[in-house]
Amino acid sequence: MKTELWLATKPASEALAISTDTLKRRREVCGGFLEVGTHYVPGPTLNSPITWCVERCRQAFLTTLHSQEWQGLKEAARS
Repeated sequence: MKTELWLATKPASEALAISTDTLKRRREVCGGFLEVGTHYVPGPTLNSPITWCVERCRQAFLTTLHSQEWQGLKEAARS
């Protein structure tokens, strides 16, 4: 069984090589693609840190970036 690495926002952003703001903006509640319960879990209060599953977030970023690149290539080919 593979153990998943869950980290608070700052260490997770460092592990993913992105800013904390970018990580937070990609949450579904902000119009992004990272889903609560799958990619992150909020703390029990508004001031509690968010905990992120680094590997799931990494995979979501790669999948989304690949999809966006593919869409860009398709649109460029139509032009």
